[in-house]
Amino acid sequence: MDPDPNTEALSDALARCAREVVDFVDSEGWNQPPQLFALVPTSLLAAAEPGLLDELADGDLLTPIQQHSLPEDISGGSRALDEFLATTTWPEGVVGCALVQEIVVLPPTAESALDDALVPLLADRDAADDAARHAAHTHPERKDGRLVAAVLKDGPSLTLLQMQPDEDADPFAPVELLIYEDLAPGIVSALHATFDLVEDD
Repeated sequence: MDPDPNTEALSDALARCAREVVDFVDSEGWNQPPQLFALVPTSLLAAAEPGLLDELADGDLLTPIQQHSLPEDISGGSRALDEFLATTTWPEGVVGCALVQEIVVLPPTAESALDDALVPLLADRDAADDAARHAAHTHPERKDGRLVAAVLKDGPSLTLLQMQPDEDADPFAPVELLIYEDLAPGIVSALHATFDLVEDD
């Protein structure tokens, strides 16, 4: 069976949006808090804001729009981010969203160190979350990365990983993005769930 051309077009549009979001965030450097973007049909945006026509990418189906800064405590742990997304709603016209957050990437061998830190604290979710973050951030083989998760309402999703380049890397080199299947299923599900809530008038 041939792939649905509409699905392919949406997947391509989502990938272009994710790349645009990455380039936007990367231009501000590292050590940034999580950022959320609404994905809006470019045609709808052009009709609502004709003055933006010169800034909109010609031919792109979707345009990402940065949202207001997330609460300061969001960067403190995954639980705060989960709770924020659980109360996030979108106005009519938003057909997708993208989240960018910096993460710590550990080698598979680090799993035992995390287990040792978590097991005594499993009854206290906040304590376990703090211990896991401390163990990850202090691990000698840790690397910093940037996770990008983008979804369309009732549609495809995409997760990308950008590793922080070494200090001696070419600052003008294009951003390298790694694609993984099921990289952050919890985040993808949480982003999809933001479209299950109805925004109050």
